[in-house]
Amino acid sequence: MKLIARASIQIQKPVDEVFEGIVNPDKMTRYFISESTGRLETGQEPVWKFPEFSDKFPVKEVRSEVNRSVSFVWDEETVVSIVLEEQPDKSTVVKVTEDGKLYNDANLKWVIGNTEGWANFLACMKAYLEYGVELRKGAFDFLKAAEPSDDSK
Repeated sequence: MKLIARASIQIQKPVDEVFEGIVNPDKMTRYFISESTGRLETGQEPVWKFPEFSDKFPVKEVRSEVNRSVSFVWDEETVVSIVLEEQPDKSTVVKVTEDGKLYNDANLKWVIGNTEGWANFLACMKAYLEYGVELRKGAFDFLKAAEPSDDSK
């Protein structure tokens, strides 16, 4: 049995604006990542940095179909798929799926954390695309390791 992290949301913007919000690093850095070396386009392999982590994350095997979907690998065991569904009112349903991990205790923690993470990604994207609000800014500062003080000498 494989575990799957899933999240979805409806964004009150046309599919082309939502797609651009996902593939364009200038937009993604406003709600998800702090840096990217490029767009999420087929054949590209951008590297992402998140504001709350010191590590950089290579994004591999990127496949995108304009205004329809984006998929990529950033964990050798999983594939992330983001599917866009245009609605009759010109809003867009965004569905994220990350799957591939085998069922075990460690991966149960992974699926819970990544489901929570993708729900946060979608909420932050919705706030940014609909209202220009950057929800992620400062939201995870508590995760940063405390700097050692000079008092310990």
